[in-house]
Amino acid sequence: MSADLAGIGRYYSEKLHAHGASPQGVDWNSGESQRLRFGELLRICEGRQDFSLNDIGCGYGALADHLVELGQRCDYLGVDISVPMITKAEELHRGRVGCRFLAGERADRSADYSVASGIFNVKLVAPHAAWRSHVLQTLDGLNATSRKGFAFNCLTKYSDAERMRDDLYYADPGELFDHCKRRFSRNVALLHDYGLYEFTILVRKDVGA
Repeated sequence: MSADLAGIGRYYSEKLHAHGASPQGVDWNSGESQRLRFGELLRICEGRQDFSLNDIGCGYGALADHLVELGQRCDYLGVDISVPMITKAEELHRGRVGCRFLAGERADRSADYSVASGIFNVKLVAPHAAWRSHVLQTLDGLNATSRKGFAFNCLTKYSDAERMRDDLYYADPGELFDHCKRRFSRNVALLHDYGLYEFTILVRKDVGA
């Protein structure tokens, strides 16, 4: 998938160049939908403080700012395949304690929790089967680097057919729910009721901890 990921990295770098450090710069429609996604993903660490978090596909670091707005204390690592995104994130968060950024596909540490927002959506010309395999391999990586749990979102196969695009990946929520239940944890939640053409899955490994 290296060639496909390099192309996707360029895709997001071009979005940043065109729109700057904004929701549109990471290919979201609005700040409102971006915050809505953050809220669903952060259910994985709801009620927790002083935790560590890996943010895979961090873009310019909007989730780091959102956590500060919420008053949540965490040791944050943002990871993105787009080098210009990481450069911008480091510029915007220079000097912030407990906040670090890394260019690449995967975190260089284990954390209490991990989140991945939008990283499975844009596949460009990658074949569906190959991208599905990439998604499952990436989930293995999220699980391996998350001690207490992780969360991710995907576009849903239940999107309106006339709006679906060939360069995007629409996942089967039931299939991924079953995969996560069987492979990662008995405690998995599927959230598909927040008004967007996508779903969020929470994999909890610390229930009762």
